[in-house]
Order: sequence, then C-alpha cells, then structure tokens
Amino acid sequence: MPHPTPHTQPTEAATAETQAAPAQQPRNPLHGVTLEAIVNALVQAYGWEGLGQRVPIRCFMSDPSVRSSLSFLRKTPWAREKVESLYLFMLREQKRQGR
Repeated sequence: MPHPTPHTQPTEAATAETQAAPAQQPRNPLHGVTLEAIVNALVQAYGWEGLGQRVPIRCFMSDPSVRSSLSFLRKTPWAREKVESLYLFMLREQKRQGR
C-alpha cells in the first residue's frame, strides 16, 4: 500500500492557513472590493470622459457602460491593472484631501 505524499494530502495546518489567507490582508485597499465597485467609484469621481482621459481605452471613451467596461477589464489584465492603479491613486488623493 503506497504512502500518501505530502503533495497529495495537505496537513490540517496548511488547510487552515489557506482558508485564513484571504482574511489576512488588512492593508490591501483592493481586498474585498469588486471590479464593478471600482469602476462605479471611478465614474462617480471622474465621469466617463475623465476616466477615458486618465485610462485611454475604448470602453471608457466610446459609448461607455459599466457592463461593457467590466467585460473588457476582466479579459484584459493590463487594462485592469491601470484601472486598479487609478482607483488606488483616487483613494490616496481623497485621504490626502480629508474626504
């Protein structure tokens, strides 16, 4: 009878650590924030035109909608990174301005 290898049977400690990992990001401002919430917050702060100027992608500049933007951003990692970076910048600016 073969013995289980460490790779096939996770230990209880490893399983508990994996399950607890998502909750251990208190300093990550993106943790728990959906992409939809990010897009909505950016649109509220900058408007579609301002968002298109800051992140020049077609889904923000030509007939923009949250739905089409989410579809594009979920398929395009480089664009999502730009949007997340702009969101973090917006949060820093709001904090700096005391909002």
